[in-house]
Amino acid sequence: MNRVIALLAGILFGMGMVVSQMVDPAKVMGFLNITGNWDPSLALVMGGALLVFTPCYHLFIKPRQTAISGEVMKVPTKMTIDKPLIIGASLFGLGWGLAGICPGPALTALVTGQQEILLFLAAMAGGQLLVIGWSKLRVRAMQRASS
Repeated sequence: MNRVIALLAGILFGMGMVVSQMVDPAKVMGFLNITGNWDPSLALVMGGALLVFTPCYHLFIKPRQTAISGEVMKVPTKMTIDKPLIIGASLFGLGWGLAGICPGPALTALVTGQQEILLFLAAMAGGQLLVIGWSKLRVRAMQRASS
């Protein structure tokens, strides 16, 4: 049952992304171009999403102790802004600003078969593999240093 709910939620999310044109890099670039020919339509999409999500969050999600699956819901407690957070957020923003493609909409846009989306997702996967490899090297180096 939980998988069916997740599937339906994903389909609904994807349809919303396609209908609102959030999967179109040109539309996103128009939204990000605040000093030029700015297109505010995606701000309206985000605002509409918040109008639906905010009351639902406060009424149904926040009071719960467990998820629909029965798992305990854990709210992150780390509140510090550290170097990895700043670097990661900067890289994400730089990539989004340069390409006009965000990872979530890119996955949704896979159905379009656009080459730029496929290239973006390949580059994103490559970047993830590089970070995983780099993290493993750092852990090994720290283990050697502590031995």
